[in-house]
Amino acid sequence: MRRCTEFSLFIFLFFALLITQAWTQVDRIVIAAGTDEDHALQNISNEPDAAKKLAMYEDFVQKFSSNPQAVAYGNWQISQSYQAGGDLQKALDYGDKALVGSPHNLDILVSQVSVAQQAKNNSKVMDYCAKGGDICRGIAKQPKPEGMSDEDFARKIADDKNQAQSNCEFLETTGFNVITTETDPKARMADIEKYTASFPDSKFADQVSTYAMYTLGPGQLNDSARLVSFGEKILASNPNSLPALLLLASHYAEANSSAKAISYAQKAIDVAKADAPDADKTRKLSGGAAHNIVGWAYFKQDKTAAAITEFKAASELLKGQDDQQYASSLYGLGSAYAKLSKLNEAREVLTEASKIPGSVQALSQDLLGKVNAARAKGK
Repeated sequence: MRRCTEFSLFIFLFFALLITQAWTQVDRIVIAAGTDEDHALQNISNEPDAAKKLAMYEDFVQKFSSNPQAVAYGNWQISQSYQAGGDLQKALDYGDKALVGSPHNLDILVSQVSVAQQAKNNSKVMDYCAKGGDICRGIAKQPKPEGMSDEDFARKIADDKNQAQSNCEFLETTGFNVITTETDPKARMADIEKYTASFPDSKFADQVSTYAMYTLGPGQLNDSARLVSFGEKILASNPNSLPALLLLASHYAEANSSAKAISYAQKAIDVAKADAPDADKTRKLSGGAAHNIVGWAYFKQDKTAAAITEFKAASELLKGQDDQQYASSLYGLGSAYAKLSKLNEAREVLTEASKIPGSVQALSQDLLGKVNAARAKGK
């Protein structure tokens, strides 16, 4: 394979830029009234027999093969005909042909999503959604036509956004649904990466980040390098992303990098403002989880008094919100009290933690037994 020279690399980047700019344009198929193509389409629409209509569309594509818009429209209608007849593979194939002629057409992309969903082909669904996301995102970045005033251009952008809004919202929501229903971790993570690139400002961004954290973490892909990379990428575009901050704080806590864990968790506490009167459940859970992470980090550093303060804050926020996180904060608090030989306080919180079924119940019961034994010896 020949190595790319600096000049050829420049040419590649130049054309990549042109392609990116082309994506900013939203295609709309227009068949001029009174043309031969228009008359042919009227005849097709008047044909009641589905099989004959399909054949007429195939003839239409052949007859007007020099007209890209006519070909795109014809292939799109053929795709819909095959979809109606249940031949989903041909429907996808002809829809893709339509996209070749009209590659930035949101209506065709939405139609293709419908076919792919019916075919239960989630990979194709995400591909179409991602392409649509790129188009939707590019509307505001399209170059101003030569000779158009700033006022008219602003009006054009607004009109383009309004016309595309329903399609863009459909593609954004459908892509997110693919992520939530995908059971294979590798496929899910591939979907997440496509989605976040095409919908960087999605209303589902926090949920997608949470799915990424789960997918890359222990029990799934267990890929700490990608986990950190993904979290940092999210924070680069949104420094206040609570899922990303908690993702990195938790990772560094597990990696015994206490300083980094505390740094990210403290930032999460500041962002969540979980003590504010208007704090909702999500903010309370995020703040409580962050305090919990800081508490365990301090505990490992033998800063036990500081850990107690954090575990108390965590337990107050998590009580009634999440039993497992709440139990973890109680176990941490009981451990810190026991370390300082505050056995009565340790007994109280560990007794409560021992009653909560879950991952730390056995640990809490075991430590409670040791605390009770130490109390008995002290009498």
